[in-house]
Amino acid sequence: MHTKHDFLSLSDLTAAELSDLLELAVRLKQEWRSGGNQPILKNKTLGMVFTKPSLRTRVSFEMGMHHLGGKAIYIAPDEIQLGKRESVADVARVLSRYVDGIMARVFAHADVVTLAKYSRVPVINGLSDYTHPCQGLADLLTIMEHKGGVRGRTIVYVGDANNVANSLVFGGMLLGAHVRIGAPEGYQLQPDVAKRGAEFAAQSGGSLVQVADPHAAVEGADVVYTDVWTSMGQEAEAAQRAKIFPPYQVNAALMALAKKDAIVMHCLPAHRGHEITDAVADSMQSALWDQAENRMHAQKAILARLLA
Repeated sequence: MHTKHDFLSLSDLTAAELSDLLELAVRLKQEWRSGGNQPILKNKTLGMVFTKPSLRTRVSFEMGMHHLGGKAIYIAPDEIQLGKRESVADVARVLSRYVDGIMARVFAHADVVTLAKYSRVPVINGLSDYTHPCQGLADLLTIMEHKGGVRGRTIVYVGDANNVANSLVFGGMLLGAHVRIGAPEGYQLQPDVAKRGAEFAAQSGGSLVQVADPHAAVEGADVVYTDVWTSMGQEAEAAQRAKIFPPYQVNAALMALAKKDAIVMHCLPAHRGHEITDAVADSMQSALWDQAENRMHAQKAILARLLA
């Protein structure tokens, strides 16, 4: 991690640091289930800056701080108007005088980088257009629980290779998974993400493959992952994307190509009937709700490492 220990992207971590965070998440989840977490963040406060609305990010961080004995302050999009009413650097300078850590859920990745640069306290990326490392950590935790580990597993992401896919690639490659991206031309991984993923794969023994054919992608998969076809901020492209992505829908026919015990993942919110069908989302193979819960436990590990 950085000298001040920010958490901006899984690509900033070593394989050992990522494994350590996941092991801590497992311990904190077990501790919580067997009576509650130790108040290791007593008298600590997390400032939560939102420029995008959220269900999971807000509640999972707020409850995570609560479980660890700390507090969280929610700062709504219109309260700061990050970069409009006040510069991102000034927000970082001021907020970091008040709180012990900052979590920011933003549109532009440059905003979390700037917050981290000017903040005195650790900054956590709660989502940016480039990466979603908190989701990535929760995803790896979910795969570990359902599949006994990440190394050697075939993890397939189907649809628009977005910020969630980027984090899945970074995390999966660090831990030696075989990640396949099934995405149409023009919606595949950004070249820098693919390059970084390939570098991690060379070190870990994992592999990264991109194909346009969703059927070829899903063949023999342990994990099938999808996300919305149009993310927040891309609404102008919705009609165009709605024409391109239907073949990438995760439905019963596509799942039949994966392993019989494959799990289905989605970071939510889901547009049911679009990227995923009700039949699959609500099936025995669905890990969606474990995955959503694991946001809280994975983030508690991040909070414990950065703020305790």
